[in-house]
Amino acid sequence: LAQAHRSPLARVWRATGARGPQRVRGAARAARRAGMAAEEGLEELGEDGLDGLEGLDAELEAMAAEEAEGMGVDEGEGLLLGSGELDAEEAPEEAPDEEEVPDEEPVDMEALEKEAEKVDSSIVAEVAAAEAEVDEEEDEVPDEEAAEIADHLKDAVEGSLRLKRMLSRDQEEMSGGATKKRKVDGDEPRPIIQAKVRQVLAKFSSTTDALMKHVLDQCTVEELQYLLSGNFVPNRFDIKRTAAELTAQHLFQQRERKLGGGSRIDVVSAFRLRWNLGLDAEKTLRSLSHKDLRYVITTFDGSATLQEAIDEAASHVEDDENTQSACPNGPGVKVMSRFNRLELIDPLADCAVFGDANLTFAMNLATHRKDFGHVGRVIATTFEEVETLRERYPEIDQSIKMLEEHHAEVYHGVDCTRIALDPRFEGMEGKLGAVYYNFPHSGAIQGFFDSNPMVNWRHENLMRLFFRALRSFVKPGGVVKVASNSGATGVRYSFIVGSAIENEFLHTETMPFMEWHLHRYGRSYGDRRDTYKRPDAKNNQSYNAQNAAADMVYCFSYAPTGSTLPKQQIRLPPPLKVLAQCRDGPFKNLPPGSAQRALLAKKLNERFIKEVSGTHVG
Repeated sequence: LAQAHRSPLARVWRATGARGPQRVRGAARAARRAGMAAEEGLEELGEDGLDGLEGLDAELEAMAAEEAEGMGVDEGEGLLLGSGELDAEEAPEEAPDEEEVPDEEPVDMEALEKEAEKVDSSIVAEVAAAEAEVDEEEDEVPDEEAAEIADHLKDAVEGSLRLKRMLSRDQEEMSGGATKKRKVDGDEPRPIIQAKVRQVLAKFSSTTDALMKHVLDQCTVEELQYLLSGNFVPNRFDIKRTAAELTAQHLFQQRERKLGGGSRIDVVSAFRLRWNLGLDAEKTLRSLSHKDLRYVITTFDGSATLQEAIDEAASHVEDDENTQSACPNGPGVKVMSRFNRLELIDPLADCAVFGDANLTFAMNLATHRKDFGHVGRVIATTFEEVETLRERYPEIDQSIKMLEEHHAEVYHGVDCTRIALDPRFEGMEGKLGAVYYNFPHSGAIQGFFDSNPMVNWRHENLMRLFFRALRSFVKPGGVVKVASNSGATGVRYSFIVGSAIENEFLHTETMPFMEWHLHRYGRSYGDRRDTYKRPDAKNNQSYNAQNAAADMVYCFSYAPTGSTLPKQQIRLPPPLKVLAQCRDGPFKNLPPGSAQRALLAKKLNERFIKEVSGTHVG
C-alpha cells in the first residue's frame, strides 16, 4: 500500500473516489506499468487539478485502513499489493507535498464523494487508459507463430506459446536484454497466497529454499491451508529426494484422492465418480442391460433424477443398424467394457496416433481397421524426424511402407501440443473420431528423477496442452485413449485424467493395458536407448522398465458444452534464478554461485525452450 500510495497514478485513483480491494490492486498494477507516463499526465492537469487532490490523503488512508479490515487480513500477514508490502503495524509514508490532516479528525464520507465528483473527467480517463494498457500488454502475443494461426485455432496453441515466451523472457532477463517483468498466468501470487507461503516456509524450516518457494507459489489457498493445518512436514534429510520434491509429491497425492485411483475403473464406477452418486445408485446401474445402461450414461445430464433417466431408457428403441446396439439385452457393464477393449470405433471417422516412435502401434491399428472394414484414415505421427528414426529402428522404412499400403498417412516431427500450427493438420478440425497416445513422456533429463519439480512441470504441461489442442480436432463423441503406468511419477495418472476433464473430455473407463486388443506391439523407450536396448520387438518384450500389471488405458469421450473455456492453466517452469540454486541432480556437486551453475542452468533453459517449440531433443 505504501508503494501504491506514493505512486503518481495512485494519487489519480484516490481522486476518483474509487474504493475496494480490486480497484486498489488495479491501480497498483497500473502504477507500476505507467511509470513516468502517468507523472507527465498529472503535470498536464495544471494547478487547478492538483489543488483538488490536496488534503485528501490522510482521509483516504483512513479509508484504506477500514477497507483492509473488511478484507479480513490476518494480523501479522499484512496486505500485499504487487511488489509492495505493508505490515500491520506500519503506517504509509506521506508525500512531502501533501497537507497533513489530524488523525483524530473524523472522515466525512459524503463530502469526500462530492469532492471526488468535482475532479475533471480526464483523470478518470487517465486511469482507465492506464489499466487498459496493462490488460492489452497481458494479452499481447509477440510470438511470430501466433500471427499465422487462424482465429478459431488460437485457443488450441495459446498455452504452448505462452510457455515459450515465459522461458525466453527468463533468458533475456538474465542477459540484461529484457525490461518487462516475467508475468504469465498468475506468475505473481495473490497477497493471501504470498502470506501463507511464508507461513508454510517457516513451518517447514525452509525460508531460504528457493525450490520449495517455487512449489508453494503455485498452490491454491486451500492447499496451503491444508499444509498449515496438517501434520505433514517433509524430511529434509531424505537421501533420495529434496524437501520440495517430497512436498510436491504429497500435494499430488492429495489432489488424486478427488479423482479416484489410477488403476481399473469400469464404466459404472467412472459414471458414479463423475456425478458423485451413492452406492445404491451404482448398484442399480450395474443391474441394467446394455441398451439401458448405454442410454443412461450417454444422455444423463443431471437435469432429471437418475430413476427418471432409467425409466426413459426402458422405453427407448435403439437403431438396429448402429454398432452400439449389439447385444441390447446383455449385461451392461460387461458389454460396454468389451466395446472399449475390442476397439469398436467409428468406421467412417479418421483417427490419429501421436508419439509412436517405431510406428508398431500404428501398424497394429491400421491392420485392425482394415480387418473390420473401416474406411476412415489412420494418421500415424512421430515426434522425431525420419533421419533419427532410421538410426534407432533399422526397420522403420519397411514399417512406413506397410502403413502406406494400408492407406495410412505418416507424419514425422509432430508435436501433439502444437498441431494447430502444423500445416499438415489443416482442414482436420472436428474430423478425428479416435486419438491414441501411448505412454506419454517429455523426455528424461540426466540426474533428475521424473518427479523432481525442476523437470516435472514438463510432464504435467504435456497433458494439459495435449488435451487443449485436441479440442479443435476431435469431433463431439470422439474417443481419446492414453496408455500409461498407474504408478508413473513423470506423467502421473492425475495429469492425464485432470487435464482431460478440464478440457471437456469425459472419463469413461480405465482398463488394464494387457486386456486391450491393441496391446501387442513393440513398445520402445522413444529416445537414444532404443539404439542399443531392443532385445526383442515382438510380443511386447522390448520394454520392461515398468510393471506391466500396473499399465492402464485411460479412456475419454469428447463432450463439448459450447461454452468458452478459461485460458489454459499451465504449470510454471522454475525461473533461471531458481534453477541455478538447485541442490540436486546435475547441480549437486557444483559450488553455490559458481559460473558452472549459471551455465548449466542456461543450457537446461535452452533445452526447455526447444522442447516447447516442438524441436526434438535427445
